[in-house]
Amino acid sequence: MVENAEIVIVGGGIAGLATAVALKRVGFQAQVLERHQELRAGGTALGLAPNAWFALRALRVDHKLTNAYQIFTKALTTNLETGVSQEMVLPMKKDRGDDIGVRYVKREDLLKALAEELPPDTIRFSSKLISIKSETLEDSSKVTALHLDNGTIIKAKVVIGCDGVHSAVAQWLGLSQPLNSGRLAAYGLSVFPEDHGFEMMVWQYLGVGIRAGFIPLNSRELYWFFLHDSSSLEQDASRSPEMILKEITDNLAKGFPSEFLTVAKRTDLSTLAWGPLRFRVPWNVALGRVQDGNVTVAGDAMHPMTPDLGQGGCSALEDAVVLAQCLSQSHTSAANDKQWVEKGLKRYVDERKWRVTGLIAGSWLSGWVQQSGCGEQKWWSGATRWFRDRCLYRFVLPWLADLGWKDCGDLSFPVKQYVGST
Repeated sequence: MVENAEIVIVGGGIAGLATAVALKRVGFQAQVLERHQELRAGGTALGLAPNAWFALRALRVDHKLTNAYQIFTKALTTNLETGVSQEMVLPMKKDRGDDIGVRYVKREDLLKALAEELPPDTIRFSSKLISIKSETLEDSSKVTALHLDNGTIIKAKVVIGCDGVHSAVAQWLGLSQPLNSGRLAAYGLSVFPEDHGFEMMVWQYLGVGIRAGFIPLNSRELYWFFLHDSSSLEQDASRSPEMILKEITDNLAKGFPSEFLTVAKRTDLSTLAWGPLRFRVPWNVALGRVQDGNVTVAGDAMHPMTPDLGQGGCSALEDAVVLAQCLSQSHTSAANDKQWVEKGLKRYVDERKWRVTGLIAGSWLSGWVQQSGCGEQKWWSGATRWFRDRCLYRFVLPWLADLGWKDCGDLSFPVKQYVGST
């Protein structure tokens, strides 16, 4: 069966849903293809820095989350080798509004808040993309044919790939495959029957090749993470969640403070996830083909990065707003220009690629330094730890945190017509 569509978004994660909402705000209708049978709630929780809240404000969904999650203003980092703790004030600028700051939010709550803004038929579940082909019509215009696993072919005038780290759309564009950073992560959601009693701040622990911690989401639930350079978790990837958790608590984190082990042992095993941390080399985003005609990518499909600056989801929300802005502005000034979509997408790529290139590089460097250069002890490991303990948290990370204060603007200039009417 062959269908025609105006704008198709591949992927129904944070980037895909946010892009659909942003396009709706400026007057465009989009269809979202999601390969799963329902919204993916995996990922337990994520930190949303101020730039994410500026984007959510532009999408007009921020109010759904701000009342449920409080702003974090402090992080406590403990060096497991020396026992010394450093306190870091999280970025918070009163002059930008008391409701703007760092909050940690359940992924499923964010997805729900976005999905509620879309018409019921926007998301097509169980729609797995298997191939992409470009076609030229009789009037010289181009469409992109999306072949789905159920035999359906959708011919779209605009395709936006939001299909994650292993994006089929990014691969079609020619972007390089994300690299394995050499580190692995495990994370989960812990639930206490009563008040857990932990202060509402970021608790973090550093060792040689290890970074771990936990963050209270409310009085009963906590999100925890464990980053390690060992291959043991990767070797155990096919084992059960129970065995993975046991490997962490009984082996990898055996000497950790009791509070971390207490939190980890309360894990809801249905939320436990693990796997390698991947990133796309920065120069491939800056210099590679991120757009081809009426096809582009956003979110992890464009700029997969390690989680060390907490900017993966935040930058995906930025992408959504900026993409809608660029298409809206290009349409408004298009007149009879049939290339307005291509020009709008090019403007989007030009505006985003250098910012996300910096975020990818900063995230990788931050993680590498925090885990003391990773891997076995090298000649530079001692120098890296010295820099981490004396400079990183005092000077470098506060500077990098300023990247999280970018305001992507609003969506106050909607187009008067939908794409299909031009």
